[in-house]
Amino acid sequence: MCEYCGCQALAAIAELTAEHDAVVAMIGEARAAVARAEPERAAAVARRIAAVLGPHTVVEEDGLFPALADDFPDHVDGLRDEHRRIGAVLDEATDATPSDPTWPERLLRALHLLRDHILKEQDGVFPAALAGLRPSDWDRVERVRLRAGSAPIGVG
Repeated sequence: MCEYCGCQALAAIAELTAEHDAVVAMIGEARAAVARAEPERAAAVARRIAAVLGPHTVVEEDGLFPALADDFPDHVDGLRDEHRRIGAVLDEATDATPSDPTWPERLLRALHLLRDHILKEQDGVFPAALAGLRPSDWDRVERVRLRAGSAPIGVG
């Protein structure tokens, strides 16, 4: 992912970026499972993606986004909406493989949105945060990370 602005020198952004990288790899796995008509495998990968995105999203929405919302309210609102839309499709696989025959295609659309969403954060949100957040904002991000925890990103 992005390395041009130096934002990954901050531990909070480096952790969020590592989670993005793990999710991008899993998106490829899920797409391949759908292409092979393996809905059980696609659902298992969706659960792994959701496990990473759970605490990741909390860190963004409760830690990072509030510090950016005054300057970029529409952008932050759009990112929050995308979190909800992506999460809703992933959550359908929480307990089992969804029986809805449209789910694999909806999963692919959600994963496409997720990939675009990650690029928006990497290329826009993270550099803006680097430029605009105060030390107290970064302290809040770290407190939220401690509260939210992290999902293991290399398991699967």
